[in-house]
Amino acid sequence: MRKFLYLILFVMTLCVFFCSCSQKTNDVKKTSSQHEKKLKSVQNNNTKEDIISEEDLEKGYDLPVSAQENEEATRDSMQIMSGLEYIYRNADKGDSLNVVLDNKSICKMIKKIKQQGYSVTASEDYSNMENYKRFSSFLAKVQEKQKGSGVIYEVHSEGSIGREKFIYDGKDMFLLASNASWDDNGKPIITFVSYTRIKKWRYSRKGWFCYELCVPEYPEVTEMVDGSCLIRIKPMSDNKRKLSRKCVRGLAYQGNNILCSNWDQEHMQKIDYNGLYEYLYAMKYKKKFNGKKYPSGIPKDQFEQLIMEYLPVSREDIEKYASYNEKKKTYDWMRLGCFNYAPNFFGTSIPEVTKIKHNSNGTVTLTVDAVCEMVLCNEAVITHELTVKFNKDGSFRYLGNKILNGGIKKIPEYQYRILKEKSKR
Repeated sequence: MRKFLYLILFVMTLCVFFCSCSQKTNDVKKTSSQHEKKLKSVQNNNTKEDIISEEDLEKGYDLPVSAQENEEATRDSMQIMSGLEYIYRNADKGDSLNVVLDNKSICKMIKKIKQQGYSVTASEDYSNMENYKRFSSFLAKVQEKQKGSGVIYEVHSEGSIGREKFIYDGKDMFLLASNASWDDNGKPIITFVSYTRIKKWRYSRKGWFCYELCVPEYPEVTEMVDGSCLIRIKPMSDNKRKLSRKCVRGLAYQGNNILCSNWDQEHMQKIDYNGLYEYLYAMKYKKKFNGKKYPSGIPKDQFEQLIMEYLPVSREDIEKYASYNEKKKTYDWMRLGCFNYAPNFFGTSIPEVTKIKHNSNGTVTLTVDAVCEMVLCNEAVITHELTVKFNKDGSFRYLGNKILNGGIKKIPEYQYRILKEKSKR
């Protein structure tokens, strides 16, 4: 139930984002549910009309909320919030202007809601839904054309609680969404209630609830509104979550091509080493790479040492395949921006480990899905096999990546951050 974000035209937004010297971050915490923000962009708190006209039904968004549904959403949300007030009041909220609760407090909130029997999840990547069978049962009945409703609560990182009630009338599915937050005095308040028709939906074999909300379209709006949403229903195992965070989340599919290209120990020349460096740096040192410290490039030994720690490649091959300044003895680095990156939806995908295979030679092959919510609404845009070698101290090396089922043809061609002669690729 993430991503209720009203998106400005995607390409324009990301270009402005990059050109304004912002940079991609691998921080998975969110200050609020993006799913929630999407709904807020088409909300309507009108509770006077219970009857929806055929015209409004066809449009599907900005639908009137009945007094009964509004009362129920408010009552249930406030009841939940009253049980969380003590946890919120005593939580570590950080030092920034935007409140972000500590993980321990988030877990306490989830546990509290779970104990009341509700289906509940968090807005963090790889979060499992507690009491998921309750909502899964609702979807199973809907697949059999049975009328009914199912409710999901989502705990956001700043402590607000989203409530989504999915209603199936035998023909169409609707989403009654609301959000409860905290005022400056730490008291619960309702920030919005909205009612929207779901244009299309499916419950995937892998346990994802994928749906597309009705949203304003051209010519009513000149900017793109994304109504695509993905909710994980069936849980992922702790081991898969651990390996997802450890091995693939820090790389993802933007700014480097480790996960979105075919390579192995005999074919290392196509890897974008110059783009990859900052992601490996963040994985190793748990902080962002500060390129401003290296205006003349990254020192040769420092660059090669980090690359070799994670990849089976020699210093000689790194120098040959990467963009290297022989005179300065440095490797070139340039931040990702609108001059060296064309934004695309696939780049927003989140890698998720779905299978783990232990090989006889001591390596491990991870089957990974690229989960893309934005516009594509696909829980596996591509599926690839990433082979890694784990050491006794917990460190590991990437040994190869293979994109399955011709998936390389389904994604944009990778754009190298720093241009080099094709003969060296």
